[in-house]
Amino acid sequence: MEAGRVYNFNPGPATLPLEVLKEAQAEFLNFNNSGMSILEISHRAPQYAAVHEKAKQDIKELMGLGDDYEVLFCQGGASQQFAMIPLNFATKEHPGSYVLSGSFAEKAYKEAEHLGVGEIVASSKETGYHHVPQQSELKIDPNAAYVHVCYNNTIYGTEYHYIPETNGVPLFADMSSDMLSRPIDFHKFDFIYAGVQKNLGPAGVVLVVAKKSLLENSPESLPTMFRYSTFYKKDSLYNTPPAFCIYMVGKVAAWIKSQGGLEEMARRNERKAKVVYDAIDSSNGFYRGHADKDSRSFMNVTFRLPSEELEKKFIAEALTHQLSGVKGHRSVGGMRASIYNAMPYEGAVALADFMEKFRKENA
Repeated sequence: MEAGRVYNFNPGPATLPLEVLKEAQAEFLNFNNSGMSILEISHRAPQYAAVHEKAKQDIKELMGLGDDYEVLFCQGGASQQFAMIPLNFATKEHPGSYVLSGSFAEKAYKEAEHLGVGEIVASSKETGYHHVPQQSELKIDPNAAYVHVCYNNTIYGTEYHYIPETNGVPLFADMSSDMLSRPIDFHKFDFIYAGVQKNLGPAGVVLVVAKKSLLENSPESLPTMFRYSTFYKKDSLYNTPPAFCIYMVGKVAAWIKSQGGLEEMARRNERKAKVVYDAIDSSNGFYRGHADKDSRSFMNVTFRLPSEELEKKFIAEALTHQLSGVKGHRSVGGMRASIYNAMPYEGAVALADFMEKFRKENA
C-alpha cells in the first residue's frame, strides 16, 4: 500500500485505481501540452473532444455494444435519473414497472409513483431486503413502458446474479454500484445508468448507456435539460459537461481495459469477496451477514456484530489498521465493506485478517 494511504472501503465516493490517480496528478497542470489543466480547457476544444469520445468508445467496447447504443454523460446523480426516466418514458396508460430490492430501487419507484406512472411488480422489502426478487416473483404487466431494477444494492449488500426476463418489455437498470465489474450480456438491457462515484470515477457525472431508439425522441413538453434527446442530439454537450469527472471516468475505463477487461475484474472481485465472506462464515456467528447467500453482492459486503458497542469498537480499531469506511449505512447499521474494482486483493485480506483478530479478542 502507498505510504500515507488507507484501504478505502467507502461505498461512494469510493476508492479509485492508484495508477489512475497518479496519471491525473501528472497531467493536472498541463494536459496534453495545452498549457492548461483539464479543469480549465473548453469543452469545445479538440483536446477535450478526444477525451470525451475515447471514454464513450472504451465503455461501449468493454460492454460489447455496437452502434445501436449510445453513451451519455448526465448530471444530477442517479437520483435525478429516478425522475427523468418516468418523465421521458412512462405514462398512465403505459406505467413503469419497478422491482424493489433495496433503498435506491424504492426511491426510483417513489419518483414514478409521485408522477402517477409507477407500479410495483415484485418486492423483497417485507423480508428486510435480504435478497433480490427472483424471476418467479416478477409479475410483469405486458403493457408496461419498462421494467426497472437496481442491479446492486449498496446498503443491503445484495446483487442480481441473473438477468430478468421481461417478455419484450424494455429492461432498465440502475447499475451505479456494479457497473463494469463483471461480464454481463448488456444487449439484454435497453437502458442502463450509473452514478459513477462508486465504481468508475469521482462524483459529478451519471453514465447512461441506452439504445438510440429510446433516446432519439423525448416529450416536447419537458424542459430541455430533462429530455434524454437533448443529451443524445448534442453528444452530452448542450451545456458545459462535468469535464474533469468524464476525464476520470475515461481513465478508469482505459485502466479496466489495460487490466484485462471485465473478465479480469470479475475474477478479482469474486476472489476479494470470497475472502471477506469466508471471514463471516467461519466466525461461528460472531459476524452475521445481512444478505442471503444466493443474493450476496461482490461489491458491498454487509454484516453485523453481536452488539452495537462492539460495532463501534470495530470501526474505531479498524481505522488504526488503515481500514477506513467500514461503517454500515445508518438505516441498516453494522458494517459495510465496499470492494469495488479498484480495491486491491491485499485490502480484502487485510480486512479479513483484522476481522479474525477482532473476533478472537472480543468473542
